[in-house]
Amino acid sequence: MGVRKQELKPSFEVIVSTYATQAAVALGQIENPLTKKTEKDLVQAKFAIDLLQILDEKTRGNRTSEEDKFLADCLYQLRMVYLSQK
Repeated sequence: MGVRKQELKPSFEVIVSTYATQAAVALGQIENPLTKKTEKDLVQAKFAIDLLQILDEKTRGNRTSEEDKFLADCLYQLRMVYLSQK
């Protein structure tokens, strides 16, 4: 028998982290796991940031304070990096 992997629990933070990671890869902050290269694609980065913005708008009022802060922090950091590269 193999090693048991820790079960991932679906959560709001996992959804936000998924899009934030996609944006970070597209901004060249994180190595692309497929190509093993650091690449920049500002169109893709903007798309991922825009998806997080839609998630923010559509879930507002239905999040915990921790989820609010996590999403706001992610959006702020990604937007600052994006703007610095434009």
